[in-house]
Amino acid sequence: MKINISLDRLAAVLGADLVSTTNQVIDSVAFDTRKLVSPQQTVFFALQGEFRDGHDFIADALEKGIRVFVVRKDFALKTPADAVFFRVENPLQALQILATYHRSQYAYPVVGITGSVGKTIVKEWIYHLLAPDLKVVRSPKSYNSQLGVALSLLEMDSSHQVALIEAGISAPREMEVLERMIQPSIGVFVAFGKAHAENFNTQAEHMHEKLTLFKGVSKTFVQADIAVPLHEFQSIHGQFVDVSDVRSYLKACPFQDRASLQNVSLAISVALELGIAPHAILERVATLPRLALRMETFDGIHGNLIINDSYNLDLDALRQSLEYQLSVANGRKRVAIIAADGLVERQLVEMHQTLDAFKLDRVFFADDQHSIPFETINNSVVLIKGTRVSQLQKLAALFQLKKHKTRVEVDFGAVKHNLAYYRSLVPVGTKLLVMVKASSYGSGAEKMAQFLQKSGVDYLGVAYADEGVELRKSGITLPILVMNAEEDGFDDIIQYALEPALFSYATMDSFVKRLIDHGRENYPVHLKFDTGMRRLGFEPTEVEKVVALFKAQPEIRLKGVYSHLADADNLLDNSYSLTQISLFENVVNVLENAFPYSFLKHILNTEGIYRFPQAAFDMIRLGIGVYGYSVDQSVVAHLRPAIAWKSVVSQIKTIEVGESVGYSRRFVADRPMKIAVIPVGYADGFRRSLGMGKGGVVIRQVFCQTVGSVCMDMVMVDVTHVATFEGDAVEIIGEIQTLTKFAQQMETIPYEVLTSISKRVQRIYLEE
Repeated sequence: MKINISLDRLAAVLGADLVSTTNQVIDSVAFDTRKLVSPQQTVFFALQGEFRDGHDFIADALEKGIRVFVVRKDFALKTPADAVFFRVENPLQALQILATYHRSQYAYPVVGITGSVGKTIVKEWIYHLLAPDLKVVRSPKSYNSQLGVALSLLEMDSSHQVALIEAGISAPREMEVLERMIQPSIGVFVAFGKAHAENFNTQAEHMHEKLTLFKGVSKTFVQADIAVPLHEFQSIHGQFVDVSDVRSYLKACPFQDRASLQNVSLAISVALELGIAPHAILERVATLPRLALRMETFDGIHGNLIINDSYNLDLDALRQSLEYQLSVANGRKRVAIIAADGLVERQLVEMHQTLDAFKLDRVFFADDQHSIPFETINNSVVLIKGTRVSQLQKLAALFQLKKHKTRVEVDFGAVKHNLAYYRSLVPVGTKLLVMVKASSYGSGAEKMAQFLQKSGVDYLGVAYADEGVELRKSGITLPILVMNAEEDGFDDIIQYALEPALFSYATMDSFVKRLIDHGRENYPVHLKFDTGMRRLGFEPTEVEKVVALFKAQPEIRLKGVYSHLADADNLLDNSYSLTQISLFENVVNVLENAFPYSFLKHILNTEGIYRFPQAAFDMIRLGIGVYGYSVDQSVVAHLRPAIAWKSVVSQIKTIEVGESVGYSRRFVADRPMKIAVIPVGYADGFRRSLGMGKGGVVIRQVFCQTVGSVCMDMVMVDVTHVATFEGDAVEIIGEIQTLTKFAQQMETIPYEVLTSISKRVQRIYLEE
């Protein structure tokens, strides 16, 4: 990013009040203090996000060297003499104004891309067809929101010849803002579907909103099967162009499914419009990449954390990967392994400049895996980056700590989506606690906690003190509530600044005595009341006695009070939950009258959040819902599954009539059949009760039942009806066999399924 704007000009563009003056020139913008590269030339926009307010991080930005800020007019802070603060009504709108101004400085073509699905794929394929001939700037990843579009436009500079900008909307009147920023000269309208349709009164209103992007373009390319109403056609300047006349190029496309052919038709049409030679397009269509839009993160050998982003090596993608590496490093050494085959001299120079700007600890350029000194790379965050030709997947595999082919994938993009959904159900300002007990429901507590902390969650919850200790050792600084605080763990709770739940007179007395031993006072604790679960907790009728005891102990201070709904997942009867909420309200009233200071109140669990939002109090507790599970299918429709359990086919065997399969010859074939051997067994969490056809897996989108008994390390399934091969992907839990379906086969609940997946199964973390 090189916006190259003086402070005087920035003040004029923003119409902002300038608090102090200097001759500084700004080259880039930032809104996240974890991703700063050149703070001295950066302006920090204090944005209000879904989970965090940028104004809370201004002190951190100052400490890291930023001296120019855009803040709300009502923001008050004693500012250093050398810092410049622009005060505006809305920092996001100010950023959009800056982006609009910056976009207006360039006259080269800007392609605006919108639609319901496929925007990013079409954008990347257009880039693939243009890049050898033109210098292209494009939206990073899927940056198509009100913020993402502004950041994308600020990447434009005078060296570029064309810009590809995505635009996505979720509500009425949003596209007008995006169109004003992008000012596209060419339009691309991809598939029109139902994404966010619930926020529009009619399909026609939804269509009109999307088409607003194209009101000033000379030409809009549209898929042949999108029916644009005549009155909409007439309201758009320029012309709509059906892309069906590029069929002669499609045979070269490596992807022949309907959606891919529609997407590549749009990309080809734009390339032709921008003057790319037909023979060059034909050659490049044959090498279209299959997009890997998510980075894989996993634990590596020698204490390393591995980021595998080996899809491509254009400069934009490299910078995005380096920014992500910087954000997760937490002070650890940063190492990059780059395979740069196929880059021309100019690209190599720019790549080295980008790497230098991020001040990495070590950089290796490798043509093959044998030149990498694996034994010297330790306790680092290692980014593996290169082109498809480099086949760096093999190198990444050498870094893996666990080689087991069966793996659990945790989709952090889905987690973030689900967090936002549950937060949208309760009043603004309600705090969010996420449960990460039992290794965060089997997903891996440390990595999940680090992501949640980065995402602005307010609290974490664990069952036992040792779980909280491990989180502290991994760098977690969020408040951590220990719900099953045991006497043996009190010293650790105090040493690692954990917050215990006191649920009985005995636990209160024991913890106070331990605090006296440590010489501590005013230690934050939480009170647990049993309003109907009949597990741990004081009785609501004892609240006056609890208050009297508590107030006599200067060693403790009330940080929060909570209870737990026992029947929140009962969709047919609310009465028990409402009774619990009423009892809890009575407890809260007594406590509020007894203590002269505020404290947290919370009772809603995952199912309670959407069923009883009126009882959100100060905080909600999210558990398995963060992974996209709910008993209510109307809620599931708003969530994204965040957990996938996968394996591969190890071997295929032909079984004749009369042959047996597996231990104890429990299965004997009564027909000729094929079976596939899958490397997952009951030691991995694939329960033995799933054998003999009671469970199964999905191969090539077809459900395949188990054959014989489930073994400790493998299972056999019937693939007679599937054209499968050794090495084929196997879905244990995923899009077709959902967590709910798999739990039903196991005759248990999803919680038990996830927490039963063995630690020997590798966890892979995907970041969009």
